[in-house]
Amino acid sequence: MTGDTRVVAVLGPTNTGKTTYAIERMLGHRTGVIGLPLRLLAREVYDRVVAARGPSVVALVTGEERIVPPRTQYWICTVEAMPDGIGCDFLAVDEIQLCADPERGHVFTDRLLRARGLHETLFLGADTMRGPIRALVPQAQFVQRERMSELTYVGPKKISRMKPRSAIVGFSVENVYAIAELIRRQKGGAAVVMGALSPRTRNAQVDMYQNGEVDYLVATDAIGMGLNLDVDHVAFSALSKFDGRRMRPLAPNELAQIAGRAGRGMKNGTFGVTGDASPLDEGVAEAITSHRFTPLKKLNWRNHALRFGSIDGLIASLEAAPDDEVLVKAREADDLGALKVLAQDAEVAARCTDGPSVRLLWDVCRIPDFRGISHAEHTGLLEAIFNHLHERGTLPDDWLAQRINRIDRTDGDIDALSKRLAFIRTWTYVAQRKGWTIDESHWREQTRSVEDRLSDALHERLTQRFVDRRTSVLLRRLGQKEAMVAEVSNTGEVTVEGEFVGRLEGFRFSQDKGAGGAEAKTIKSAALQALGPQFHLRADRFYNAPDTEIDFTEQGGLVWGKDAVGKLVAGADALKPQVEVFVDDVAGPEVAQKVQRRLQHFIDRKIAALFEPLLNLSRDEELTGLARGFAFQMVEALGVLPRAAVADDVKALDQDARGALRKHGIRFGQFTIFMPLLLKPAPTRLRLVLWSLMQGVQDFPEAPPPGLVTIPADKTAPAGADTMSGYRIAGERAIRIDMLERLADMLRGENSRAGFEANADMLSITGMTLEQFADLMQGLGYKADKGERTKVKPVDAVVTPSEPAPAKGDTPVMDQAEAAEAPAVPTPETPDSETPVPVTPAEETPLGEAPDAEEAGPELETFYTFTWGRPPRSAGASNRRQGGDRPQGKGKGKPGGKGKRGGPRGDKDKGAQKFSARPPKPEKKIDPDNPFAAALMGLKDTK
Repeated sequence: MTGDTRVVAVLGPTNTGKTTYAIERMLGHRTGVIGLPLRLLAREVYDRVVAARGPSVVALVTGEERIVPPRTQYWICTVEAMPDGIGCDFLAVDEIQLCADPERGHVFTDRLLRARGLHETLFLGADTMRGPIRALVPQAQFVQRERMSELTYVGPKKISRMKPRSAIVGFSVENVYAIAELIRRQKGGAAVVMGALSPRTRNAQVDMYQNGEVDYLVATDAIGMGLNLDVDHVAFSALSKFDGRRMRPLAPNELAQIAGRAGRGMKNGTFGVTGDASPLDEGVAEAITSHRFTPLKKLNWRNHALRFGSIDGLIASLEAAPDDEVLVKAREADDLGALKVLAQDAEVAARCTDGPSVRLLWDVCRIPDFRGISHAEHTGLLEAIFNHLHERGTLPDDWLAQRINRIDRTDGDIDALSKRLAFIRTWTYVAQRKGWTIDESHWREQTRSVEDRLSDALHERLTQRFVDRRTSVLLRRLGQKEAMVAEVSNTGEVTVEGEFVGRLEGFRFSQDKGAGGAEAKTIKSAALQALGPQFHLRADRFYNAPDTEIDFTEQGGLVWGKDAVGKLVAGADALKPQVEVFVDDVAGPEVAQKVQRRLQHFIDRKIAALFEPLLNLSRDEELTGLARGFAFQMVEALGVLPRAAVADDVKALDQDARGALRKHGIRFGQFTIFMPLLLKPAPTRLRLVLWSLMQGVQDFPEAPPPGLVTIPADKTAPAGADTMSGYRIAGERAIRIDMLERLADMLRGENSRAGFEANADMLSITGMTLEQFADLMQGLGYKADKGERTKVKPVDAVVTPSEPAPAKGDTPVMDQAEAAEAPAVPTPETPDSETPVPVTPAEETPLGEAPDAEEAGPELETFYTFTWGRPPRSAGASNRRQGGDRPQGKGKGKPGGKGKRGGPRGDKDKGAQKFSARPPKPEKKIDPDNPFAAALMGLKDTK
């Protein structure tokens, strides 16, 4: 180099604008080269220069990327890729203090000693390089630059309390991932930056942080090399790192290089520790804040004057010692180690018999070990590449394609994608070497496109794993203290600022169940803050909604559509329940009151419509005396009263009182006193809810399915639930009370003393089999004596099929299953038979002949004889006190009483006649419940 070139060392701490100064100086020259320590930083500077001069005059050259326009003026390179001997006007090397790095230091030292611009050369770095530069480059001028902002140590701080725009630094992939996962859970997410990432992935992650999508950055020490980020605080999660050979503590100047990323431009920054890292020593913290560090004394050096005559000569030249006391021989690098291993291979040694072959071997050995699998695997790959290049001059296309295609997959997790990226970086580096492939542009484009696809996939996986965009957005808007926009879909899905946060169920917010911990608190806080206006809009819509959109459940809940909005609670009396609303506190008292008023209007109108007869009864001022008292009991019982419970009150009612009550639809049945209109499904369903509220039961009994005459008895239901359901328990089943009264009317005509059998009408009205009917009768207080007899069959008769007799108009519909089990109703042709007579096929029984009864044996049938007995225990003590619900029929229990069917078929016991001088029995009073009472009274008056 000529002696008139200007060499300047621009030294100072981070955030002094050294890189920006170098770019400005370079653009003041016609041509220039800048060497940077990382390809990530090279890409950043390249983008800045392209923005200033355009892409047609700017080149980017790294080990894995090469963009060289035909009219290149400015070269942006990694230090290892800086071109030699191009004669540029300006040359700069950034982070020159890396001359002391044990792995790459010899490359930076070589640039310090030999790289010069024709007119100007800049070395940018820390002030610790002042002594070595003065010793090795005597003509260098020094420019000291001061930090533009202050850097302050704030000590340890938990990650959960880390302020936004912070960077947490780890020194291993596992550590970085663990911290990023923790921040995602507590803060909504973090961007991840590591040196192993491709520029495309790294830029996508940094853009996510710079654009404010996340407020936290988790990185390795790669951020310490000149990356310009908007960071306010840097926290160290560890103070030691693995340098490739051993774990060692970070030096103060290394900590300062990373901590200096906090506070860019004129904005002050802070640094500290977090996690398991111990607090910094006071002296170390003071050295970082005041930028005073121990000056460097020695720089790593490796001989640049290599001899390619033989492999041994090349190795010897690489291991030569420096001749300056400031320089020390660098430790064996990966390329030299690979060269020594390959030199032991017989085939490689046989090929390297001339200078070009040895130079080619050295170029192959300089391929970085991006994969990091093992030295043996790496050298094996280098050997294959060298053999192909030496034998053919280029790498075979099919061999190269096979290895690249194996990597070209975007499935898998973060680790799998990271490994593939490391593998493709090897082939990207190979494709950049001039003359190593037949079609250089094709393979450069091919490897670059594979790397881009893997980079995009890795960015996507990193974002999926370490970023919860929803929580991040909501936290940021909460911090800005601005009103957030909430939207509620027709199905109740709630989105805040476009992020799904949960569902609005009525007037209560149910947040997304996938959230947990701090994330759940953030979502709930943001959602409730944003939902304020929505609660008022929904309350107005609900208040004006028709009653058809509102309903009550069998457990006393109140629903609007499918959403629960309240529940019924007991009031002063059964027909005046109160309402408890389900409204979030954040909705405010105005919304809660509006919802409460609307629900109270609904239930009041529902009761007024379904219990109109009962309310009319309660408001009838013409009822007096015993009638008014009985009406009060009916209202309290919600229109259904067991007769046994009020037998004395019923007897005390005169005909006028009963008539006044009957006008309101009250029916005085033998077992139950009820209002038939209130036995319909809708009133029954509401009656059970109102009764359960007054009883204070926990699980409300459910209304029976409509249309069933009998249902299975629920033994676990609270006492009285069967009556409120419109049924009466008798045995294992419960019978509907109106049908029970119809059955009682039939039983009045039977001789309950001598005994009777069930007829077809009794079975039909209950829809039961004979066995089920027997159980029912026992539940009503009857005794059922079971017997067997020979079944009567017609003999030598031709049975003509006939149409079945139509069912009576008052016969209820039975369950299909029960109807299938019930005995058939006798036809007019077989009046004495319990079952229809089967028709015998002609080919089996000839006309005029009967089956051989002696061979087959007599066919038996089961029958039950019912007599009145003591009421069962389940009827209750009150029933026994009143004599039970015994039907008053013809038999009346007197000896000699004549019954309709007073015993087994054919047994007509008329009873013995007796005479006595007893005075005549008083004439029986006419039953006022008899529908012919008025006519009988008239007949009596004519006697």
